[in-house]
Amino acid sequence: MTDVLLRGGRPWGAGGPADVLVRDRVIELVAPSVEAPGARVVDVAGQLVLPGLVDAHCHLDKTLYGGPWVPHSADDTLAGRIGNDLARRGELGVPSVPRMVSLLRTMSSYGTTSVRSHTDIDPQTGLRGVEAVREAAAQVPVDVTQVAFPQHGLLTNPGTAELLEEALKSGVEAVGGLDPAGIDRDPVRHLDLIFGLADRYGAHVDIHLHDGGSLGAWEVELITERTRVLGLAGRVTISHAYALGQVDAAQAGKLAEGLAGAGVAVCTAAVYSFPVPPVKTLRAAGVTVACGHDGIRDLWGPFGSGDMLERAMHLAYRSTFRRDDDIELALEAATYGGARALGLRGYGLAPGDRADLVVVGASTPAEAVVVRPGRTLVMKDGIVLHN
Repeated sequence: MTDVLLRGGRPWGAGGPADVLVRDRVIELVAPSVEAPGARVVDVAGQLVLPGLVDAHCHLDKTLYGGPWVPHSADDTLAGRIGNDLARRGELGVPSVPRMVSLLRTMSSYGTTSVRSHTDIDPQTGLRGVEAVREAAAQVPVDVTQVAFPQHGLLTNPGTAELLEEALKSGVEAVGGLDPAGIDRDPVRHLDLIFGLADRYGAHVDIHLHDGGSLGAWEVELITERTRVLGLAGRVTISHAYALGQVDAAQAGKLAEGLAGAGVAVCTAAVYSFPVPPVKTLRAAGVTVACGHDGIRDLWGPFGSGDMLERAMHLAYRSTFRRDDDIELALEAATYGGARALGLRGYGLAPGDRADLVVVGASTPAEAVVVRPGRTLVMKDGIVLHN
């Protein structure tokens, strides 16, 4: 494998211009004026060097990306979107391996190197979605992990719990949940099942929590307590967590302290007008905050580009961030925060880290988020994919 020397860029956090030497799939050196005879030299003078972008929450199995345009047909309720998905996925051939490959290639071209996909598990589909995502992921240089996700209910959909276990047995990395109170109407049993599976199979947990207000806040406390008692710090994520963006500042701060103490991450997509968790409050408390697209051009909604810089921009905009240091928090969610939530090892810009890199024509992280310039270079495991 040819050594690669990125010359004259501005690695995020390095404090100034520096060269990045990549050898044997990892970053070997970050320093000014590096000499590396025989290396392929890529001039990135003045440009921002970032670790690979991380989409910590999407639904690859649902995507219609790369196929003919499909007019959106769901009404604007959670039940309506679930019903639309169930009614039309057979007609439209969902899941589709070619469409997932098309989407993953686009995500890669924008600098995404790691993805967590929530894959539908239910008695109608079985593990077909899991197998399709694996087939698609094998064709694109992006690391894809899956969450076995009970999109259509867990306790309310007999047979789903057994299929979640089969998915974990097959190697799926995480088990998901969905509104333990609002959908399943029994948060204690729901969490007993999800956390029991995670404990048994050494899996991560990632729970969709759309329930808002005091109900959602109570469920955040339940999840936090389960995580703490079972010692699952670093392995649990609450996705969406709308309630955190609806309660008052004092309660949000208290919940944030609990999440940080238990090691529970929060992942947001900042989509449409749904509440966005208070990123600054969470980060000040030490909570890991990650970011993802949610659906990308699917039966739940027609939007989504696959560009995590665009997603970070939406998070910053919805959070009313204007200062550079605040906007940078959104980029952190699309990089380091996502990596922490997914448990990625060797992630970052330090010597010894995996050489998953993206170079952006921007001078600062905030400019990269706001302007979302083209990617000058994308590297995965030390191999230049796009240049």
